[in-house]
Amino acid sequence: MNLVIFGPPGAGKGTQSKFIAKKYNFHQLSTGELLRNEITDKTELGLTISTKMSNGELVSDEIVSNLIGKFISNNNYKNRLIFDGYPRNLIQVKTLENLLKKYNQKIDIVLKLAVSLDTIKKRISERKNLEQRADDSEQIAIKRYEMYENNIKPVIEFYKQSNLLTVVNGEKPIIEISDEISGLIESNKGWLWRITQYKYART
Repeated sequence: MNLVIFGPPGAGKGTQSKFIAKKYNFHQLSTGELLRNEITDKTELGLTISTKMSNGELVSDEIVSNLIGKFISNNNYKNRLIFDGYPRNLIQVKTLENLLKKYNQKIDIVLKLAVSLDTIKKRISERKNLEQRADDSEQIAIKRYEMYENNIKPVIEFYKQSNLLTVVNGEKPIIEISDEISGLIESNKGWLWRITQYKYART
């Protein structure tokens, strides 16, 4: 089973992704983290990424898809991937579909954490007080929220038309959201297939 989880900055998708990964032995794929790891490891690709980011350029879809492809092609992660905030546009959607198909996989569940702008502003304010993060301000929060929601619309609509999308109320307590997501995972036929394959591999 492979999942995609969406939500604007501050919606809690990273928190929920980590919960799913730990509970079900999935592997969380955050494109931001993948890019940062390449930079930290000082790989050739990391140097290219660092240069682009320093120049204010966007990292290309090709670079991102190559990083994602490393995990999709790795049997250690087969059918237990969480795509945290990816894909972000229809080009990436098509690339992801092709990569998964190439390695005999697919997306089973797409989750969108629905959170209001007022809630995001409140969370950002609380996080700023706790963590003293320089990038946490109401203006930045509003801009990121609006940009995200506008840009992700075509992707959300695609998965809605594909009957894969479930919208989850991201304003509920964290544990209630986690329980709802767990129920969706365990009621999905992809989960039953994964359990069967896991038991077979251990025999």
